Amino acid sequence: MTTMTTTTATSPVLEASGVTMRFGGLTAVRSVDLTVNSGEIVGLIGPNGAGKTTFFNCLTGLYIPTEGKVSYKGTVLPPKPHLVTNAGIARTFQNIRLFANMTVLENVLVGRHTRTKEGLWSALLRGPGFRKAETASRERAMELLEFIGLSHKADHLARNLPYGEQRKLEIARALASDPGLLLLDEPTAGMNPQETRATEELVFAIRDQGIAVLVIEHDMRFIFNLCDRVACLVQGEKLVEGTSDVVQGDERVIAAYLGTPFEGAPGDEEVAEVEAAESGSGAQSTTSKEGSAQ
Repeated sequence: MTTMTTTTATSPVLEASGVTMRFGGLTAVRSVDLTVNSGEIVGLIGPNGAGKTTFFNCLTGLYIPTEGKVSYKGTVLPPKPHLVTNAGIARTFQNIRLFANMTVLENVLVGRHTRTKEGLWSALLRGPGFRKAETASRERAMELLEFIGLSHKADHLARNLPYGEQRKLEIARALASDPGLLLLDEPTAGMNPQETRATEELVFAIRDQGIAVLVIEHDMRFIFNLCDRVACLVQGEKLVEGTSDVVQGDERVIAAYLGTPFEGAPGDEEVAEVEAAESGSGAQSTTSKEGSAQ
């Protein structure tokens, strides 16, 4: 793959403005603004219960924000995950969500479906248009497996891959939708140092392809080495945003991670409530107004 260059390196890809998410009487995310520009890797950190995953879910259409808006390249995103993917945003999840009994190649092909134009009848009749699209999809999927270093395991079942390679495969599947922005939710969770380093190199390579990246991560060394900018959420609010040096040196960030109380800090009960909301317990009533957010 060739590295893409652009003359609009600072143009906004993602703009979240005043995003607020409430679950009943609990405010999990409160008036968060965040911009990700083309060519950037931006990190989102914060202690458990800070609202990071809830914010991610608002960006990807899983949740409909109670207030605020999310725009991709200047267009407000519809609150439906498949439409957000169609627009150009892809994501991975904290818990790996591969199709365990499908092959590595088949998992990536699933990610291609948003970029294929063939309809039901074409698929059923398997006409020339379908066969051409299928061939193109397989070629693109193999390119992505080569890119992440798994082309030699294309025919292996996903469940048989080592943990680190399963994480890579999930990233490849997200890339298969040809996104302009990739959201990574704790991509190094459970990894050893060698796997973490390989993931860091992979994210840099993704950025070099012209894809902006927004990443949630608890590994501070990873996030500060990786990111151009970092934003820290505490109790659903953006506490600070800036370069790695600025954020690392902020006493409020240090206090939040050490569990040291500071003015306005959440109590244990509030943290537990936000963690429960992020796990999905409050999502059903929120998304029911659209029938389903899935």
